[in-house]
Amino acid sequence: MLVEFCNLYIDNSLNINYYSIIMENQEIKKPQENNGDKMISASILISALLIGGALVYGAGLKSLPEKNENQNIVNSENQTLEEKVIPSVGVELPVKWGNLGKQLIDNGVIDAEKFEAIYSQRGGLSEENKKLLYGENNGNIIINRDNAGYLLNLFWALGLGNKNSILENGPMTDSKYGGAKNFASTGGWTLAKGDTMGHYSKHKFINLTAEQQALVEKVSKNIYRPCCGNSTYFPDCNHGMAMLGLLELMASQGIGESEMYKISLAVNSYWFPDTYLTIAKYFQEKGVEWNKIDPKEILGADYSSSSGYQNILSKTKPLNAGGGGGCGV
Repeated sequence: MLVEFCNLYIDNSLNINYYSIIMENQEIKKPQENNGDKMISASILISALLIGGALVYGAGLKSLPEKNENQNIVNSENQTLEEKVIPSVGVELPVKWGNLGKQLIDNGVIDAEKFEAIYSQRGGLSEENKKLLYGENNGNIIINRDNAGYLLNLFWALGLGNKNSILENGPMTDSKYGGAKNFASTGGWTLAKGDTMGHYSKHKFINLTAEQQALVEKVSKNIYRPCCGNSTYFPDCNHGMAMLGLLELMASQGIGESEMYKISLAVNSYWFPDTYLTIAKYFQEKGVEWNKIDPKEILGADYSSSSGYQNILSKTKPLNAGGGGGCGV
């Protein structure tokens, strides 16, 4: 069995290390929509250091790297590329959050006390983030460099707790992996009340029609993530589970397939800025502008899976945005 570590995010403020295993010899039937990888990996939680009884995904992109004598100053060309891929003003998502944060708390998927305790160590929640957690009438969400990690945690909780057949009948429950409880997306969520698996696909936060469910399944099989290499249909880490929650939310509010891919790419870019800046640079070197590329193509296995991205790295030098995350909480 080939074992390797997922991309690792270290939150120095909490001294948290979180690891996952990728098992490359485990085969799962490929989705018909993707003829790329022959192998699909499963990231399984093996170790976590808990501070104060909880883990949480880091704040993500707090800022671009500071300019000092020991760092390369990002040149104007790269700054322009960053604005195209991860705009500093953020991207408005075409979905209303409503009172989903409150529902997550009321049903115990999020323990508000644990959640706030984690963020108090970083200076506390902003008023905007408090509204998303406790408010009743939240409008459209704006993702930006400051709140990308926070939104990841909210979408993660939503994807994990919302009842969906993907969680109940998909790869997550394949007996070869020992059950859904062993993955980073489940064992890593430590901010629930009681046992996390007691909330796994248990709550009807989002009700999908048969057509909407079919759309979520179709799109989820075509959206990969570079930390693990699986599609969203196999949400074995936090990014996959969070993307599943976002897809469900978009489908339930009437967002069509092409727009779902467009928004998913924007969100993935904030969650994995180094990856998508490098991919954008690769295309730029070929004379193709970022906004001219089909989002579905970029989100596929050839670019957004771990193996696909490694192939891109073999063809161009990476760009560093000074942030990003791995498979931890």
